Amino acid sequence: MPVEALQATPAQPGTGRDVPRVLSIAGSDPSGGAGIQADLKSIAAHGGYGMAAITALTAQNTRGVTAVHVPPASFLTGQLDAISDDISIDAVKIGMLGDADVIAAVRKWLEKVRPAVVVLDPVMVATSGDRLLQESAEAALRDLLPLAHLITPNLAELAMLVGEDLQDSWAGALEQGRRLAAATGTTVLVKGGHLDGTECPDALVNTTGMLGAEVVEVPGERVATRNSHGTGCSLSSAMATVQARLGDWEASLREVKPWLAAALEASEGLEVGTGNGPVHHFHHLRPVPHSGGFAARLRAEADEDLNAIYALEFIRGLASGSLPEQEFAYYLAQDAIYLNGYSRVLARASALAPTEAEQLFWAASARQCLEVESELHRSWLSTRPVRPELGPVTKSYVDHLLAASSSGSYAVLAAAVLPCFWLYAEVGKTLHAQFVAAGEPAGHPYAEWLRTYADADFAEATRKAIAIVDGAGRKASDDERAEMVTAFKQSCRLEVDFFDAPRLHS
Repeated sequence: MPVEALQATPAQPGTGRDVPRVLSIAGSDPSGGAGIQADLKSIAAHGGYGMAAITALTAQNTRGVTAVHVPPASFLTGQLDAISDDISIDAVKIGMLGDADVIAAVRKWLEKVRPAVVVLDPVMVATSGDRLLQESAEAALRDLLPLAHLITPNLAELAMLVGEDLQDSWAGALEQGRRLAAATGTTVLVKGGHLDGTECPDALVNTTGMLGAEVVEVPGERVATRNSHGTGCSLSSAMATVQARLGDWEASLREVKPWLAAALEASEGLEVGTGNGPVHHFHHLRPVPHSGGFAARLRAEADEDLNAIYALEFIRGLASGSLPEQEFAYYLAQDAIYLNGYSRVLARASALAPTEAEQLFWAASARQCLEVESELHRSWLSTRPVRPELGPVTKSYVDHLLAASSSGSYAVLAAAVLPCFWLYAEVGKTLHAQFVAAGEPAGHPYAEWLRTYADADFAEATRKAIAIVDGAGRKASDDERAEMVTAFKQSCRLEVDFFDAPRLHS
């Protein structure tokens, strides 16, 4: 059959399904950092249902690969047929294939099933330098490439696939990506992770205009870590999962790239192996970074102030519903003023943030202050005779944050704004638990506030803020970390005063 008849049609639009069903066809890594194990973690991390057909068994760890065993291709065919005969597959990620017979089996299955999204990671050389594909199988792999919708080689694999020398410049890598895209009729993801320098760009390269341009570059900064084991596997399987949902390669890359950068940043907390360790696929689900991290230090610093908050008459009255309405009205009026200033400070954090993911997070948080939380205050206050005049505690708090924002240190500013996430989330969760334990008493005057701050989205935003500050603290100098702690503690103290201000005002 001619190559033209085998070329993949463009990937169809995303399924829109909340849980895409994604099949990984790849080898097994018993250490858990790469291969099938990394793929399943990546798929789950992006909300997919992961399935696996194993092409090869390896003996490897974070220091390298010591042996590879490839089961009969007929057994792989049995795995693939068993899955596709029963389950509709939204996307396929293909990784290590091992030998020509295995590649032929995968090719025959793809021709029969024709999945809507196929991402092929041409695993030929591991990050450690170990060769993972027999030289005799390279021609078979090249013939398989046109059946994919996206190819994700590392720079060494890209050079091998076009039969040229390894490139050490981004421009040279892009040129090789263009040649591979032209030869296969498939979009190629050119990755800059193995280049020297502080920048780490990625680019989608194609010759068909599907993306609206021949090359779509997504910039990024290099994460200083040796823990890059399984990054190629993790990226390709994440791309397959997100593409099944979004149906747009550029949008998929812009979602996956920040996630992988954060997974690299959080990798130190795993403490797996003595060599090239794995990334932290589920970094975004950690309520608090690892116990030895900078965030844990900040949490310990906040204990005294949290206890002080719980002891306040305002908090006890808020939980029971006995808080005088005029005190709650004063609190909300001050909070509305505070949030207006807080949103400007968060916008400043977005402007200073070093990564696109952090820029987007702080910008979204600033918008949230104005569009969601302030709306609760305006709605409640609009029906009551309250004059929202700037109180002394509110002024002190906003002035403190503005001073942190003008310091020029992104890390110090992030630490200063964190208590408004962290302490609010802790207090809101505790008060909401008491509210629920009491049977959510009918007529509780402050039920809406309690439900708002126990919200799952706010809890997730708090986890992201903690992770961002933890990462900034680990990168900071000793002097800057000391400034971060000071700014954080001052904000915690002001949180206590802010909750106590209604009593003093009344």
